[in-house]
Amino acid sequence: MSPDASDANLRSRNNTSAAKAAQKQAAAADSGEWVSQRGPMETSAPYAKAYEEPPFTLKEIRDAVPAWCFKHNTLVSLGYVALDVAMAATQFYIATGIDSGWNGLIDTSSPLVRFALWMIYGVVQGWVCTGIWVLAHECGHGGFSANTTLNHCVGFVLHSALLVPYFSWKITHSKHHKNCSNVDKDQVFIPSLRSEYPSRVRSADQAVPEHGKEEEEEGDMFESPPIFDLLRLVRQQLFGWPSYIIANVSGQKFDVWASHFHSSSPIFDPHHAKQVIMSDIGIAIMLGILGYLAHTYSVMAVVKYYVIPYLWVNHWLVMITYLQHTDVRLPHYRGDDWTFLKGALCTVDRDFGFLNHFFHHITDTHVVHHLFSTMPFYNAEAATEAVKAKLGKFYLYDDSPIFLSMWRSYRNCKFVEDEGGVVFYKR
Repeated sequence: MSPDASDANLRSRNNTSAAKAAQKQAAAADSGEWVSQRGPMETSAPYAKAYEEPPFTLKEIRDAVPAWCFKHNTLVSLGYVALDVAMAATQFYIATGIDSGWNGLIDTSSPLVRFALWMIYGVVQGWVCTGIWVLAHECGHGGFSANTTLNHCVGFVLHSALLVPYFSWKITHSKHHKNCSNVDKDQVFIPSLRSEYPSRVRSADQAVPEHGKEEEEEGDMFESPPIFDLLRLVRQQLFGWPSYIIANVSGQKFDVWASHFHSSSPIFDPHHAKQVIMSDIGIAIMLGILGYLAHTYSVMAVVKYYVIPYLWVNHWLVMITYLQHTDVRLPHYRGDDWTFLKGALCTVDRDFGFLNHFFHHITDTHVVHHLFSTMPFYNAEAATEAVKAKLGKFYLYDDSPIFLSMWRSYRNCKFVEDEGGVVFYKR
């Protein structure tokens, strides 16, 4: 079956599910049963009530994937690196002609014209460099090549060029994969707790049934004004990534400074010290290069050619990972209720349109990536098609416009309860 046909079938199943949900709501309304006034992607109530544990094993899922999907081809991986680097270099070269109008080919004497062209360069270069970021991420997983040394060499160079502490982040990202959606052990996008929202804390004698009418009315009563959420969302997209690697924002909370840049950080084990230091050296070298370029040419030149695309990379990185792991349909677990398989299934494949190709399909094949993180990224599409039938309703996919999805998740995924083995986002 072709990918287009599979996508059509998946959308058909989603539409059918939505129609059935609407019918059930209508039937509930006719019977006098309370019906949520929120849309199906705006409340976790129906998903929490319908929660089931996966009826299959990880081995059964793996057996559904063709064996060739797990085989590495280093030349193919290097080809992707060469292509992305060539695209980035080509755009850089083209951008050198913006201020001169490409030697008079067009008139760029207007500051507004030059500003618009530089912004376009920043956006497109951001797409390409996000793809480079993803390739380095694959190196950290071992999905780039079967050769560990090559993985680390390529990943270290590419991530350092993008001011990412390669080994340090590789360590914590591995912990994320091993503990995905474990409230107490995951490493990033740890959900806030009800107790962190003082206005939402109830008295001990106030019994409100979970995921019911009273709780929904309570959520609506304390809902943040949309403008406040919009400003917070912009802050997340601008500063979320550097805040995470510098101060572990959105990660687990510690009584001491947790950072990807110091070897005694509580997010690392003692034997990680050399890798953290090596990562810091890579960042220091890149900052030195940028400083030299700013001194030789100008600070503004570095801003135009590097900083603006860098900010776009940060935006896409945060957006991609946030949407993969933040959704009203996704449970979080504590204690013995968590297993690797349950956690790996707590992610959503999203359709980023043509950007899927720039981002090497990390966007729409993330479920398979969490199940088998060492699988070569260029085989993930085929593997995803292979596991959909096996996963059934446990495979989560969303082809909504991505900015709408981000806004919807930000508005509706505020916190989880302080207690409970299986908890869902509330607002």
